Amino acid sequence: MNELLNIVFSTDFAFSILRVATPILFAALGALISNKAGIVNIGLEGIMLVSALTGVVVSAQTGSAWVGLAGAVLAGLLIAAILGFFTLKFRTHIILGGVAVNMFASGGTVFILYLVSGDKGASTSLKSEVLPNVRLPLVEDIPVLGPILSGHHLLTYVALLSVVAMYYLLKRMPLGLRIRSVGENPHAAQSVGVRVNRVQFTALLLSGLFASLGGAYMSMGYLSLFSRDMTAGRGWIGIAAEAVGRSTTVGTFLSSLVFGAADALANALQILKIPSELVATTPYVTTVVGLTVYAIAETRLKKRKARRHSPSDS
Repeated sequence: MNELLNIVFSTDFAFSILRVATPILFAALGALISNKAGIVNIGLEGIMLVSALTGVVVSAQTGSAWVGLAGAVLAGLLIAAILGFFTLKFRTHIILGGVAVNMFASGGTVFILYLVSGDKGASTSLKSEVLPNVRLPLVEDIPVLGPILSGHHLLTYVALLSVVAMYYLLKRMPLGLRIRSVGENPHAAQSVGVRVNRVQFTALLLSGLFASLGGAYMSMGYLSLFSRDMTAGRGWIGIAAEAVGRSTTVGTFLSSLVFGAADALANALQILKIPSELVATTPYVTTVVGLTVYAIAETRLKKRKARRHSPSDS
């Protein structure tokens, strides 16, 4: 137990929290921007899987990690565009559309991997490229903070900067204001000339962009290959993180770190003689607990508001 405490209260553990929280944070930001527009994108898991495979295949074929990243982003945007086209143009139910994306990605990526490389479970025969880690020149010399913040994968810093960009977008930029207005009252937004479908389609594209970056990180940073269902529910955990964060940028960021800490803790628990199957459930148990706490808090808040607005007894 002392050994576990020494690991948890260390700079290496804090470093690992940021590392494992990166794909969750990308997915959570994707969920946030789509929910703000009043459209729930539950296809984040599938978009991440497709992007993860595309990044590996394209980087292996071209020999460039940057081209692989571009391919992963374009693949994610394409899936998001298809989802938006069917749900907004043909009025397909967004939940059914998201389920279809996830089911297609789970089996389709394995099939495409087999066609490209002959591999069935993992892209072991593909010599794919990975994006670099980045050392921060002045930050790395700061005691305690340096080992925690410096030396991360490039996309980890992109995720952190995306939090700032998301906050600025939703609070300051005209597009963000239109997204929020459409999500709060689409009929009122349409009455003042806002094109609701166009705004929601744009939000879905941005959602796909964030999810694709999370998928690319999984296969070109967290690991250096693609494996079947390698996202392991991180898209769903990202949706949960956005809900627990009460659809706010800061709250979504903090809740993503909490879920990332649970994932990092699962890795740390492997030093104890605990069955690996039980350890692997830690992130998902944390997700269920977080959503339960969120549901209880929301119920109490609604009851409090109802009492506040109810007519007083005479």
